[in-house]
Parts: sequence; C-alpha cells; structure tokens
Amino acid sequence: MGTPIGKPGMRCADTGRSPSGADGAGGWSDGGTCRRGLWRRWSGRAPAPGFLTGAADDDPSNIATYSQVGAELSYSLVWTLWLFYPLVAAVQDACARLARATGEGLAANLRRHYGMAVACTLVLLLLIANVINIAADLLAIGGAARLLFGGRRLIYAAFFAACVLLLEVFVPYRRYARILEVLSLSLLAYVATAFAVDVDWHAVWRHLVPRWPEGAAAITALVAIAGTTISPYLFFWQAGQEAELARDHAGAARRLRVMSERQRIYADTYLGMAFSQVIGFFIMVTAAATLGAHGIHHVDTAHEAARALEPLAGHLTFAVFALGLIGTGLLSIPALAGASGYAVAELCGWRSGLGVPAARAPGFYAVIILSVLGGLALDVVSMDSMRALYLSAVLNGLVAVPILVFTARLAERPAVVGGFVSTPVERTLVWVATAIMACAAALLIGESLGAP
Repeated sequence: MGTPIGKPGMRCADTGRSPSGADGAGGWSDGGTCRRGLWRRWSGRAPAPGFLTGAADDDPSNIATYSQVGAELSYSLVWTLWLFYPLVAAVQDACARLARATGEGLAANLRRHYGMAVACTLVLLLLIANVINIAADLLAIGGAARLLFGGRRLIYAAFFAACVLLLEVFVPYRRYARILEVLSLSLLAYVATAFAVDVDWHAVWRHLVPRWPEGAAAITALVAIAGTTISPYLFFWQAGQEAELARDHAGAARRLRVMSERQRIYADTYLGMAFSQVIGFFIMVTAAATLGAHGIHHVDTAHEAARALEPLAGHLTFAVFALGLIGTGLLSIPALAGASGYAVAELCGWRSGLGVPAARAPGFYAVIILSVLGGLALDVVSMDSMRALYLSAVLNGLVAVPILVFTARLAERPAVVGGFVSTPVERTLVWVATAIMACAAALLIGESLGAP
C-alpha cells in the first residue's frame, strides 16, 4: 500500500491547511479536499475592485470605439493604449486610495469637502450619462444576441436587463463578484479573434511608437479613445467597492498596515487596467486587419462590427466576437448601475453596498434598479444608439474633469488620506490625465455645439 495522502503532519500544498482539523475545518484524507480547499479560498476571498473595474472598462461602447478607430485608421493609433495605461491606472488608484483611507466613496468625499451643490451637480451628470450608456450597452448586447440566435433585439435587451438586476440585487456580493470575474474571461474572445485573422504584426509593432495624429479624423479618434478609457463611472464604481471593503473591516482589522493596503490597491488596479488596455489593443488590431483591410471604414455599433466580421473572417470568429460582446455588456452594465447607486446613496447619506441585503439598503438598490430600467426605457422609445453614445461621451467629459481635479487635490492631502497620500509620480500622472481629459472635453463640447 502506498503512503496515504492524508499522512499526519503533512499540509496541503494548494491550501496551506493542516490535516486532522487543525484549522477547525475537519480532517482530510485525499487530494480532492485540497482542490475543494483551493476552491473555498478562491470563492471566499475578498473581491478585487481594481480588476473588476478594469474588466468593466471594456464595455460595448468602448468596443465600438476601438473597432471604429481600427477600421478607419488601421494600426496608426494602437500606441494610445499603452500610453494611456499609466494615466488611467493612476486615476483609478487615486480614487481607490481616497476611498480606502476615508471609508467613503467619491460622492461622500465630494459632499464633505466641496459642498452639496458641487456634489449634486456632478452626480446628476453622472446619472444621466450612466443611464444613456446602459441603454446603448443593452442595445449592443441585444443586437449581438439577435445576430447569433435571431429574434428581436429589444426582447434580448429586456432579458439581459432582468438577469443583471436579479444577480446584482439578490446574489450575495462575494458570490456575485466571482460571477463578474468569470464573465471577465469573455474579454479573451477578442484576443482569440486577433490571432484567428491575418494581422500584419510588423505594421502593428511599428505603430506602437507614439506619433501625433494627422487629420481631423485621427484627432477625433484620439479624443474618443481618451473619453472611453477614462470614464467617471469607473471612478465611482471602484471607490464604492473599496469603501465597502474598508467598512467591512472592524476594530484592529480595519487598521491594516497602510503599506500592505497600498500595495494591494496598486497591484489590483494596475493589473485590472492592464487587462483592459490589452483587450482594447486586440480589438483595434482585429478591426484594422479585417474591416479596414476590406474597405469597411465606418462602424456605428459594436454588434455591427461583429456582423461585418462574418463574411471577412468566418462564422466562428464572428460568433466568438459576438459572444464576447454579450459577456462584456453583462460585466459593464452592473458597474454603470452600481456606480449610480453608490453615488446617490453616499450623497443622500443612505446605507449602501452590494454586500448589504436589499432590505437594509433600499435606496441604494432602488437607484440600481431605476438606472437599468431607465436605460431599457430609452431603448423602447428607439433612441439612436450612436447619438446616445455621443451624448454620453460629452456628459462624461463634463463630469470627469472636475472630479479628477477634486480627487487629485484630496489624494495629495495627508490630513484627508493619511498614509495613502499620493507620491510625486502618482500626482503627475493624475494631473496629466486631467489635462488630457480637459482637452478632450473641450473638443467634444465644441463639436456638439457646432453640430447641426
């Protein structure tokens, strides 16, 4: 007989647990328990707000933007994705540190330090932009489902809206966060499509070197990439989750070492935003190698990009792209609605948090429900999706700049954030991001005023 796996004195390499119930969980006698222990550790660990935020950043409107840029301008702007990466990561890191240090989300900090009028104005603009964005995302995933299975787009949109609400309202947060993390794997569909088509990788590498865009179309595309990469709802979503984690720690556990918490937030945020930018890179490359290379230079929506792929790259590539679109929509809509819920609840002083049962935080969950239903209502009245996305981009540009200014100033003040204060490099990156967003907002507003 061989040596038993559960030999006394051994430890499970996967879980670090001792046999014989030394950790209070009972003994074990075979390797299956090691695997079950690993599953319990993964499913029971704290959520990763930064990673979930990065994954949610690639919503259908971002996919449409990256597809349009690749189709129209080929590989010429792929350099923007790595250049914007440290900027968006620094912005999200500042929001997370502020929330972790104060135990409050962005809206609560805005109200506390800049007054109710400022906070209400910014939150109102955020709510309008988020509802419009939810409407556009529901249309996109409804359209992708129609391409795959036939039927009516609005019926699919209503079905997915109901799924999002049921999960976000009734499933415990830790379990729901695991569902979102699994959904984030759908973004890998865009990596797969890039390697399934004929990409001129030599041209891609050459265009990784930054160069100033030439022509109005390239400058507009640059503004669009900036606006879709640095989005206000991501600020509130990650800050709300971090504040919730901070409130979950009580007593001595709440006073975790600042350095270890800073490292956790840094690693989580930069990993999440790296994932987001890498996916955006592959979407742009795929669109350039297929749509742009075959003379299709205009893409209105993400599901139109998926539909255009079928005759060019085959049914399998088209199906993978469309399924990925559905997964990203189901990942981003909860973030949009959750950001609205956090913002309004913090502004009004209501109890909030996805880890709190709906009966104990009715106002918070009511905002989430109304945000999704509001987006669905816009779809029912047949609002043009591209016009909706453009209006949402303008509103995001309006609200992003003051929020970035206020957040940067608060994150620089030791009296507010204590040991979570920004370093000189972090401050520089956030202020550069703020300047870029201010220029982008000015150009978007100028275009909207000049439009007929």
